[in-house]
Amino acid sequence: MAKFLIADDHPLFREALAGALQQRFSPLQLVQSDSLESTLSCMQEHDDLDLVLLDLHMPGSGDLYGLIRVRQDFPAVPVAVISGSDNPQVVAKVMSFGALGFIPKSASSEQIAAAINTILEGDNWVPEALKGKIQYIDDQNRQLAARVAELTPQQYKVLCFIHSGLLNKQIGYELGITEATVKAHVTAIFRKLDVYSRTQAVLLAEKLQLEPPQSSAPE
Repeated sequence: MAKFLIADDHPLFREALAGALQQRFSPLQLVQSDSLESTLSCMQEHDDLDLVLLDLHMPGSGDLYGLIRVRQDFPAVPVAVISGSDNPQVVAKVMSFGALGFIPKSASSEQIAAAINTILEGDNWVPEALKGKIQYIDDQNRQLAARVAELTPQQYKVLCFIHSGLLNKQIGYELGITEATVKAHVTAIFRKLDVYSRTQAVLLAEKLQLEPPQSSAPE
């Protein structure tokens, strides 16, 4: 029996995808999560997953951070990103940072099944229309992904606030922590990313940005 994890914060989409998968894969066991934290916990609990279908914009994911953490913590589990975007630059980053497939949420159940079967067989899958448009990133950016994977979720939040231009005092207010704790996080971030200034940290963070999450209707 195959076992998939659907990681998406929109309940209606999870239900629709689950129904489509149950029709195409039988027998099939499905588990679900709705944030990066619950996804990591679920993967820890279910060590026999055959595939993770991962949304990029769940709470805690922060663009590429969620994918990077999942791939770093569970390198043996295949991951397919399923997203409302089909921007070639987004697809290139996703595939370069460890996903085995990129499935648009607009894909039919038949296309989704074909993509999953391809991935389970050990091959990469992206929509046919995007294959000639994807330019994979270089080894330097892959090394960046490895460094980012060392950040804790709280440290990644601090990095995002640094990227937004907030000062330590403002970051402390946003996170409900002391300025001294923020400074400790910043020091750890600089060490893990091998940078020496906020400007360098911002430049690295830029490379992880995708596009703003859609906060209203499901993707």
